[in-house]
Amino acid sequence: MRMTERSSDLAGAAGSNGDTSAAASRLAQVWAAVINGTSYVSMSQDEVVDYLGGLSTRIFEILTGDPFNARPAWDIGVDLVDSHFTSSATLERSIALLGDEVRQTMPELSVERLSAVQGAIAGGYGYALRQRTLHEQEAIREAVLDAREQAEAALRASEARFRALFTEAAIGIGLADVEGKMLDANLALQQMLGYSLEDFRAYHLHEFLHAGDPESTHEAYRQLTRGDREFFRAEKQFFRSDGDSVWTNLTVSLVRGPGGEPQYQLAMMEDVTDRHQLQDRLRYQALHDPLTGLANRALFLDRLARVFNRPEPDRRVGLCFIDLDGFKVINDSLGHHIGDELLVAVAKRLTSTVAPNDRLVARLGGDEFVLLAERSTGTEQLIEMGDQVLDVLTEPIRIGGHQLSVSASVGIVERPVIAGGSGDLVRDADVTLYWAKAEGKSRWALFDPDRNAREVARFRLSATMPAALEREEFYVDYQPLVALADGRVIAVEALVRWQHPEHGLLAPDRFIGLAEETGLIVQLGRWVLEHTCKQARRWSDEFGDDAPFVSVNLAARQSRDPALVSDVEAILRKTGLRAGQLQLELTESAVMGTAEDQTSALRKLYDMGIRIAIDDFGTGYSNLAYLRRLPVHELKIAGSFVEGLRVAGKPDPVDEQIVGALVTLAHALGLTVTAEGVETAAQAERLRDIGCEAGQGWYFARPGPPAAINRLLAAQRRR
Repeated sequence: MRMTERSSDLAGAAGSNGDTSAAASRLAQVWAAVINGTSYVSMSQDEVVDYLGGLSTRIFEILTGDPFNARPAWDIGVDLVDSHFTSSATLERSIALLGDEVRQTMPELSVERLSAVQGAIAGGYGYALRQRTLHEQEAIREAVLDAREQAEAALRASEARFRALFTEAAIGIGLADVEGKMLDANLALQQMLGYSLEDFRAYHLHEFLHAGDPESTHEAYRQLTRGDREFFRAEKQFFRSDGDSVWTNLTVSLVRGPGGEPQYQLAMMEDVTDRHQLQDRLRYQALHDPLTGLANRALFLDRLARVFNRPEPDRRVGLCFIDLDGFKVINDSLGHHIGDELLVAVAKRLTSTVAPNDRLVARLGGDEFVLLAERSTGTEQLIEMGDQVLDVLTEPIRIGGHQLSVSASVGIVERPVIAGGSGDLVRDADVTLYWAKAEGKSRWALFDPDRNAREVARFRLSATMPAALEREEFYVDYQPLVALADGRVIAVEALVRWQHPEHGLLAPDRFIGLAEETGLIVQLGRWVLEHTCKQARRWSDEFGDDAPFVSVNLAARQSRDPALVSDVEAILRKTGLRAGQLQLELTESAVMGTAEDQTSALRKLYDMGIRIAIDDFGTGYSNLAYLRRLPVHELKIAGSFVEGLRVAGKPDPVDEQIVGALVTLAHALGLTVTAEGVETAAQAERLRDIGCEAGQGWYFARPGPPAAINRLLAAQRRR
């Protein structure tokens, strides 16, 4: 049966009805066919299929487990060896089968999860095989020791048994004197290293040790030849006579003479080259992106951690975080296969920008890449790398008949290694990449610690806002709106403040924008509205008809809240405030961009008797025909237009004309006008002459607590 046919059948077994037991059964049949004849087991083919069926079921349970844990796959490798599936060919074909067949059966399965299970099976298999070999080695060593201790009468029989074991053993065995001169080598050792017995006898054992061996191996050998230890074990690389290398599990034992003196060295070697190469392949797969062949996130983080784990004086490190602009559009419109080919092409171009050995290109996932300069020479080098990235992506990429243009945003961080850790470096690069995208894409941005500190402070401030509402850290100040004709306080505008326990008093410009971004503005606005309506009811109870109406700002997001009308109705019922004593202010841009359903909400509020005002009128784009249809009572002219009227007798003619035109427009629409930012008597007088009904600003009063408004209203009543 061809491999493609097996893949198709197996995918069908799992996908037809979602039954993993059917997929496991099919995997067992394919598995049994693949490893047939690679190991000697005392089972029929049907028994092998049944046995592998149980293992296959366990594999699917591990692969689909939540939370995922690859450790039980280790036991599957052990079980294979315990059932006498002990050849390297069995392991290699089994691991390859899992990589091919399970991927066909479960295409959504992550490469990391499958590689972890493959590695665990190989690890358990290797461990069990090694234990099996060690048991054999121990039996041989005990046989040697027993031979020395046997009586003279049994010596020849013991030597015969040893010779048979020595000659027929599947593992390589070599015998040397205490000085290391080779005396004998069995056939398995001769074949393993490619030397004849005569060749071996020309060598000393220490000649097979070389500089690449760890110092622990050299020291263990010296201790053994001195008689300070009985044996040692190591995984060691040997070189064959033809130059190829062989990896072995090596055990060297000391054989003592009748008086206990060191006499011989017995070396036993198991060839584990296949397993070692398999581990190398699995290790490579675990550390590299299967699509592009670049280093993956795990290898990138490992390389970066090494830089910070071994800091050196004056050493610097830099990162370029790269994200492709518009990749999702290409992927979604042309298909994932085109997207994958585009990623491969981009990876090749990025690799071309990396020449020195101290730089690494990695794919972090999706369309995100990173360049790591492990020994940066300074910020200029990283900026140059960022420019190179933008340059190499300038030329369009032709894929499948499509001419694709792709650009990238790059976040650059460069600093001394001692400054923070690897996690800080990655986080700052990610933040800087976000800046590059926010500033228009197809560009690089350099990390700015001051800017980052400001944004972190903003984030922390936004994170504390919900708790601040619960702790009642917000309060409301009020600023009067004064009738220009007679100086009466006719209304007060509610202005929210935040008494922060760490940062002190915060003006609205410090937190209203954050509340808009996080969505907390709806909750905060509801609190301000209820708090203000309660205060307005107290003024109404105390001052009667002389009580002012209250004006509360609505943020754009509040005006789009579906519950706005019901919230206002509920607050008015709860506080007992008449609808005519409440005015809601919306900015010009919020009102002009209002959708039909939002206009309907304003109309309902208008019909309830609530006043609607447009704040900062004249600073945005106004559609006058649209304004005519809006349910609005009042326009508030922005203070910037009143600025030119500060000096008596010397008004700015342009500002005067603008204010006059806005007042005329408002009156033509049947609206009243309030001018903001009034700071001088000259401004108040000129605005009155132009026709403004009311003014608001420091000339009349600064924002203050309710008690300040009480004093104004009491004085007004006395007059």
